[in-house]
Amino acid sequence: MSVSKAGVERDAREVVGQVMERARAAQALADRWTQAQADEAAVAAGWAIVEPARNRALAELAVRDTGLGNVADKIAKNRRKTMGLLRDLHGARSVGILSEDPERGLIEIARPVGVVAAITPSTNPAATPANNIINALKGRNAVVLAPSPKGQSTLELLLSFVHAELDRIDAPRDLVQQLPSPVTRERTFELMRQADLVVATGSATNVRAAYESGTPAIGVGVGNVAVIVDETADVADAAAKIARSKTFDNATSCSSENSVVAVAGIADALLAALAREGGVLLDAAETAQLSRAMFAGGKLAQAFVAQDTPTIAQHSGLTRAALQSARFLIVRETGVGSDHPFSREKLSPVLAFYEAADFAAARARATELLRHQGAGHSIGLHTREPSRATELGLTLPVCRVIVNQAHCFATGGSFDNALPFSLSMGCGTWGGNSISDNLGYRHFLNITRVVRTLAQPLVHEPTDAELFGAYRTKHGV
Repeated sequence: MSVSKAGVERDAREVVGQVMERARAAQALADRWTQAQADEAAVAAGWAIVEPARNRALAELAVRDTGLGNVADKIAKNRRKTMGLLRDLHGARSVGILSEDPERGLIEIARPVGVVAAITPSTNPAATPANNIINALKGRNAVVLAPSPKGQSTLELLLSFVHAELDRIDAPRDLVQQLPSPVTRERTFELMRQADLVVATGSATNVRAAYESGTPAIGVGVGNVAVIVDETADVADAAAKIARSKTFDNATSCSSENSVVAVAGIADALLAALAREGGVLLDAAETAQLSRAMFAGGKLAQAFVAQDTPTIAQHSGLTRAALQSARFLIVRETGVGSDHPFSREKLSPVLAFYEAADFAAARARATELLRHQGAGHSIGLHTREPSRATELGLTLPVCRVIVNQAHCFATGGSFDNALPFSLSMGCGTWGGNSISDNLGYRHFLNITRVVRTLAQPLVHEPTDAELFGAYRTKHGV
């Protein structure tokens, strides 16, 4: 018997209301934590995923139930992202007074945001939730997670590990919950409405819903990473890093390179170097065959997402022997837009290859790709000319320019760059997001400011002549 719309909505309100009641009670207890208690809770949640046996169990279950990625890379991702985040959080203040500036009469105090609704994707069903849980606990918040249907079983297992660690430190289990099964669209939207903050990682639909929920929200944009390899680049190094990034976890990451834009002078050398790294260039007929299968109906077919190259070849009916051992596929592309489906995000080890006459043309092509999809996210650059990275930062609609690095490892923070570790990258207004930095624990805090009158003003009140004199003289006002 079908259930009425009113019945579905009533169910969502009641189920979410019960979860939120428990979360708010737990958060009220955490609100009284010391910094040491908040730090221990964050570490406890980190150990829940990093402990080797648990990490392997999570990775194996994620691959089995989502059908995305591979176990070895998920184990590496779960560990690296969690270790990096905990490194960033070590010693960071998130409780009580953050800073005091007696000269300015200003004190900043960290306060929790309350209950966080975290919407998480199937591509990272353990790593992204763990990241959100750790950040939330660091700020003395409760968090309720809404997984994708495919990722629900992995999240259930992760939460069982997290709860075991919360028991160990005598912290309330209800600080970390997930929506009860079935995780319906209505329940997820109701969670967004009842929470104090929404953090949405995943589909554009979920991000839009987060912003439309009426609750303060942080969403992250779609990736479609292009990487420019210019005529000054170390071609062999660039190819090795692109291949490593492109194949990691079968390209589940939104930070995986989707297109290479090679300056003409090194294009052939780069193709040869990519071939040495296990890339196979498809001919025109094979490219057309792959396109028909991969983008049937004008949309990326789910059967191709985060699959290895032999599986992609099988789904496409490509039988060339070399494809059975290829690490990734390379397709030549000449245009951008709906008539050129390989110019979009592919979430698979398929790499579009563009050739540009010079750096200016490469920059223009990368801009086209970003405007088509992925604006605000990031761009890669392999070069020996430092000024070119700055030029891209000044002119392209991106929040990150990743220079001479394997993109998917660098964008979300790395032990050899200064970006904070995160699985959620804000894309600014270009990507329709409220943040342009990597999501971090500071986004899970309210900051209260205590302000006192200055005994001695730092600056005097300006006169009209000081502020407007030069302008009025210049324009004869």
